[in-house]
Amino acid sequence: MGRGLDVIKRCSAFLTPHSKKKVLQALVISAEQRSSKHWELTGEGCEIAEQGSHEARVVSSIPEEGMPQSQLMKLAFGKVGFSKAMSNKWIRLDKGHEGGPRIFKTVEHLEDLVRDKLLLVQKGQASQLEEKEKNELKKRKLLSEVTVKSYWITKGSCFSTTITKQETELTPEMIASGSWKEKKFKPYNFEALGVAPDCGHLHPLMKVRTQFRQIFLEMGFTEMPTNNFIESSFWNFDSLFQPQQHPARDQHDTFFLSDPAQAHEFPQDYLERVRKVHSEGGFGSQGYKYDWKIEEAQKNILRTHTTAVSARMLYKLAQQEKFTPVKYFSIDRVFRNETLDATHLAEFHQIEGVVADYGLTLGDLMGILHQFFNKLGITKLRFKPAYNPYTEPSMEVFSYHEGLKKWVEVGNSGMFRPEMLLPMGLPEGVTVIAWGLSLERPTMIKYGINNIRELVGHKVNLQMVYDSPVCRLDS
Repeated sequence: MGRGLDVIKRCSAFLTPHSKKKVLQALVISAEQRSSKHWELTGEGCEIAEQGSHEARVVSSIPEEGMPQSQLMKLAFGKVGFSKAMSNKWIRLDKGHEGGPRIFKTVEHLEDLVRDKLLLVQKGQASQLEEKEKNELKKRKLLSEVTVKSYWITKGSCFSTTITKQETELTPEMIASGSWKEKKFKPYNFEALGVAPDCGHLHPLMKVRTQFRQIFLEMGFTEMPTNNFIESSFWNFDSLFQPQQHPARDQHDTFFLSDPAQAHEFPQDYLERVRKVHSEGGFGSQGYKYDWKIEEAQKNILRTHTTAVSARMLYKLAQQEKFTPVKYFSIDRVFRNETLDATHLAEFHQIEGVVADYGLTLGDLMGILHQFFNKLGITKLRFKPAYNPYTEPSMEVFSYHEGLKKWVEVGNSGMFRPEMLLPMGLPEGVTVIAWGLSLERPTMIKYGINNIRELVGHKVNLQMVYDSPVCRLDS
């Protein structure tokens, strides 16, 4: 074997396991890991090597006249020593003694082989013992076998007693002077990760919003402009054939603006047709039969739904010389005076789809809903009749949740009423189907968030935004 150095033997006083690799790298050496086994005394074994085995100490503690068994058992080494001494026939037990069971010695002199064997191991001469003897001492928990790992080190091909800093890049100066020929370059680590660039991160809501938007675009929809958070009550309620005394228009559900408190620019002819259908009826409807007031319609609010945008877009469509079928969608914020809890906020996002064409039926609505939700990975759908002021018929959409093992509501839908569409000027044969759902609920399900306040608001953990993965809906 070539000349070398055992690190453990030479450096055991100062070398820690963590520093072994550092030493090898710094000295440019080659190393071979080796394992060796040796026997060590346990704590109890060290005690026996010093004071003698339990059985020998039992014999030495018994006087010539004997000792009551109960008294011997009170000694720390009594129980183990008694059984071993009995098997070695060093003592005898007289159960019929008048004072109770009594123990007597049967030998005057003995050889404590257990102690002798342990002393050999303590001196590093365990090789003189047979394997059977070692295993017997190990069974008595007096010996333990210890594995020691060490490194056998030799000089490497680039061994040096001085440490030279390796270059990390080739500079133009090195090339011009030719000094690169004498330099030592650090090898490239092609598996090392680069430094993560500092950049912004999309909020989970925006990631899910992007996926929904892509689904609508794949289905041929056009996005509606939704950049007006402030809306008049006319477009938010009246144009949808929602009566002015409806509870949703109360301050308990809607945020009203104080400045500017009113809107004044409306299409006057359309405004008059809306007033008439509310108060007197028309287009086959008897209306609500109440005194419609322009002052209520002028009140500015934070829009409570994006359907107000749909109403503006449908009115704009009706002003064209020739009607053309359209498919619109929007995803944006709406505001309601809700009581804040784990699932409700005063502002949230509404997803809305609208299709306008001749002769659309409830079957068309169900079909397009199946297509839409299939792209979300939701295949099991049920529809339940519902009531909305501006759609008739109306349906709540339910999906079977495999995790909860029950049907849960995922959206609302319906066909816009003629009292809403005909005053706009749309042709009589045109019907409009629409549906909507929130953006927050699917986002919370997707990212495993139980409290909506951890998704939106001042309690949001920015690290969650940083760590949240890319959103891929199971289409």
